[in-house]
Amino acid sequence: MHATIRLSRPLAALALCAGLALPATGRAAENAAPAVKPDGSIAAPAAALPYSALASPEARAFFPKMLAEGAKAPPITAIGPSRAFYDRMNGDRVARMRRLFAVDIRSESIAGVRADVVRPAQGVAPANRRRVLLNLHGGAFLWGAHSGGLVESIPVAALGRIEVISLDYRQGPEHVFPAASEDVEAVYRELLKTHAPGQIGIYGCSAGGILTAEATARILRDGLPAPGAIGTFCGSLVTLDGDSAYVAPLLNGQGVPARPLRLADLPYFRGADPDDPMVQPGRSPALLAKFPPVLLISGTRDMALSSVVRSQALLTQAGVPAELHVWEGMWHSFFSDPELPESRQAYRVMAEFFDRRLGH
Repeated sequence: MHATIRLSRPLAALALCAGLALPATGRAAENAAPAVKPDGSIAAPAAALPYSALASPEARAFFPKMLAEGAKAPPITAIGPSRAFYDRMNGDRVARMRRLFAVDIRSESIAGVRADVVRPAQGVAPANRRRVLLNLHGGAFLWGAHSGGLVESIPVAALGRIEVISLDYRQGPEHVFPAASEDVEAVYRELLKTHAPGQIGIYGCSAGGILTAEATARILRDGLPAPGAIGTFCGSLVTLDGDSAYVAPLLNGQGVPARPLRLADLPYFRGADPDDPMVQPGRSPALLAKFPPVLLISGTRDMALSSVVRSQALLTQAGVPAELHVWEGMWHSFFSDPELPESRQAYRVMAEFFDRRLGH
């Protein structure tokens, strides 16, 4: 599949305001070479960008459908419609997942936080009877409660044969930082009454990956023992920036943004200091040195890839075991759709990582 990528009118206006050169059109564009500015910025002509030949045939077939569905999403500023849109999307994914993975789900309140407890229908494996995973769902700190958490929990619980607790932490715009981190810490304290810290894992995708890092930083700052291992997927220790924040939107048919969406742009972080290590733990090497082993996951078409790659480098510099897995041709939160071979590979990586890293 080839797709000619052009900037939409709104993005073109943003590009002009940002001083970016717009792509040329027609035969002149085909023959034009990219222009390199003194600061290293590249102004490239319009081009046909093929989908990755290294991704699975299933991913190739699914990619245009994913883009078409994503184009229907309301703007991030429309909170109510966005929540309804993503709840419908994630509800459909949950139904598909439950046909593939046999799990039991029950609702609980833990330390005052609503949660879905997901367990494999065939029972927790003997090696995991004293282990537990906390899932922190994605959704820009605006949506994703319940259905989004189940999307991230069902495959891991079934394949890992382990209990997964998905938290409906407080989100913006009704709540602001550090409300979500407070909720995770409260639940973690409750779990410490029945589990050794090394038997507890925490993971999440996108906003949930960022929150996983933030909550771990808060847990360590407050003198609690570190969890056994954590997973930060499609979001991690630093804000969304770097090459992928510009290139991935282009590869996903959205055009080059004038600037990437940063944490400070999200309503949840209203009034927060973006340099606070509780917001970006990657800002503090001393804090990172106390982190447990980390699994990092992304894809080559994920706008968060550069952030995830940078986070892995910072963890390695701090002496923390950090595994980075990147799937070719995959987009942000690609494993939310269970039919892709790449998704099934990612679930296995998650389950096996926690099996290796959590204490018995």
